[in-house]
Amino acid sequence: MPRDTDRREFLKLSALAGVGAALGAMTSTGCAIPGRRLNAAPATPFAAPPLDVVRIGFVGVGGMGTHHVRTLLRIDGAQITAVCDIRPEHAERAKKLVMDAGQPAPTLYTRGERDFERLCAKEDLDLVFTATPWRWHVPVCLAAMNNGKHAATEVPAATTVEDCWALVETAEKTRRHCVMMENCCYDRAEMLCLNLVRRGLLGEVLHGEGGYCHDLRGIKFSPHGEGLWRRAHSETRDGNLYPTHGLGPVAQCMDINRGDRFDYLVSMSSPSRGLQLWQQEHLAPDDPRRNEDYVLGDVNVCLIKTVKGRTIYLVHDTNLPRPYSRLHTVQGTRGIFEKWPSRVHIEGRSPGHGWETLEEYYAEFEHPLWKSEAVKKVSGGHGGMDFLEDYRLIQCLRRGLPLDMDVYDAAAWSAVSELTERSVADRSRPMDVPDFTRGRWKSYPPLGIVEA
Repeated sequence: MPRDTDRREFLKLSALAGVGAALGAMTSTGCAIPGRRLNAAPATPFAAPPLDVVRIGFVGVGGMGTHHVRTLLRIDGAQITAVCDIRPEHAERAKKLVMDAGQPAPTLYTRGERDFERLCAKEDLDLVFTATPWRWHVPVCLAAMNNGKHAATEVPAATTVEDCWALVETAEKTRRHCVMMENCCYDRAEMLCLNLVRRGLLGEVLHGEGGYCHDLRGIKFSPHGEGLWRRAHSETRDGNLYPTHGLGPVAQCMDINRGDRFDYLVSMSSPSRGLQLWQQEHLAPDDPRRNEDYVLGDVNVCLIKTVKGRTIYLVHDTNLPRPYSRLHTVQGTRGIFEKWPSRVHIEGRSPGHGWETLEEYYAEFEHPLWKSEAVKKVSGGHGGMDFLEDYRLIQCLRRGLPLDMDVYDAAAWSAVSELTERSVADRSRPMDVPDFTRGRWKSYPPLGIVEA
């Protein structure tokens, strides 16, 4: 055999071995191998003892964190008793909000990036909620659970498969909730769609589409907020960096982790052009950011296959000029639901081959939570979905109920990020999605329609 062929084969095998090692002790079926706790997932969805009042420590009170603080202060039974941020002025702002709401002044933790560890160890809390930059989500959640607190995090919960496993295993070991706060699962249209699915109007669900399509160039180059850290991910990563907004609502309609699960995915990215053009057209000649190199493809597409054969199309598009859209399509044997544009067609109900507006369905099929008096009083917050996600978290903790989204959802939805990166880097080859429930998805009940 020619020497160059031997070399190519050696390099190929070495690369495959590296991919296998990076999978974080996973088999080709996505199940854990020895060394993981194969039988640790609870037999039924986890529920913790009920709490009269949920005492909260909040980590990261920038833009989104402050928004959550304001929302939580409007929910009965939620009390913010500690606040952590690397910027003392942000912590002081949150402290004033808490006191203006009539609650005692929270203890502030402002001694640097890891002061959340002191908060988790010292404070008598029920829940630690984080809205930090992505790289701190997992460390904060692990510190919370290892100190006996439930954990809630902004999206994504993690950026690597190994960190997804760390969240799952720690939640199981400590018997604490770890929830990713995916607000799009509580949007009015997505919840209407879920209600239609549960009532059988769409028939058997076979296909879904979702995405995050949002021109973030101005935000990524901002000297404040997310501009301080989000752009850096575009320098080293090429895949779907933000999958959960589009994926979460579709996953719930397909009973992912509750009757079905993600099996494998493939992914590819377009060339990277958008941030480079923004650099040259908007930054001063002496701005050091003009020297940055970006690898993130401007448009990443991903196809996911579930164990039961369903298909999901997922897209990430944040570096090009475009109006905002998340995409939400659920298609079944009896009909199809879409948002962006918003429309629905149900066989035998809709006229001919025509579409109907969602307004024609809200009157009859509005999700009960969106008809509640609590939501009617809320303004802002992405139309009310941010209030609902926080409201449901506190409500479930106070009643001792399983959460609408659990650690297995956080892991499965977030793991898509690294798996798309691997697929893109390996000529769009299929990547197995781990079964974080280790078989429990077969017996866990689907998410029901929660009454107000």
